[in-house]
Amino acid sequence: MNSAGNITGRVMAYRQGITKHFNLSEANLRLQEENVSLRRQLPISYIPLQSGMVKINDTLYRQQFDYIPSVVLNSTHDKQNNFLTINVGDFQGVEIGMGVFNGQGAVGYVFDVSNHYAIVKTLISDNPNLDVFLPNGAFGLLKWDGKSSKEVYITGIANDIEVNIGDEVRTRGSRGHFPRGILVGRVSSFDVLEGNPLWDLRVELAVDYRKITDAYVIKNLQKAEFDNLEISKE
Repeated sequence: MNSAGNITGRVMAYRQGITKHFNLSEANLRLQEENVSLRRQLPISYIPLQSGMVKINDTLYRQQFDYIPSVVLNSTHDKQNNFLTINVGDFQGVEIGMGVFNGQGAVGYVFDVSNHYAIVKTLISDNPNLDVFLPNGAFGLLKWDGKSSKEVYITGIANDIEVNIGDEVRTRGSRGHFPRGILVGRVSSFDVLEGNPLWDLRVELAVDYRKITDAYVIKNLQKAEFDNLEISKE
């Protein structure tokens, strides 16, 4: 938790600089895959800004997001709650609650921020509560049972809804943290939940937290409007 501090962050940044060249080929490949994936999914244009952000305008949904690139300096994958430390913070516009993803898929949420660093709580943590949906439109909440860094489960999907092994699970876009449609994982198994008319639906995560080296923080420029509208209906 203290790794968001500037002193510890600089130490990890130095360590990252020493080891970074060992992962350059793999990191470059993931960046290429990310660019291809984004171009296929959305009718978007990329505009490089002086702040180091990439602006994406989605005219179909009238939403606008800024994506803040970062390097992962530290990470865990075998704890009850797992976190990343990234090399961007308040000075780069990062705020608590922002969604985070990379070329593989959804990563988690910003949990804490200092001037130049941030802590990201990953999806393999207690109650990630990420709204997701299946190809057939059915939606539910993503949860983690603390057993595997590669698998989570979904609650709230009735067992009379057709589900298939390999179905893609994507972000629903609720609460404005993520755009709709970012890959989360694929259905790995499902069974009837005993005593309940719901599926016990397991999902293999798209992100491999054992190898994560880079990430993007998602800044929803219309988040305040979104929040005000949500509050008004309560």
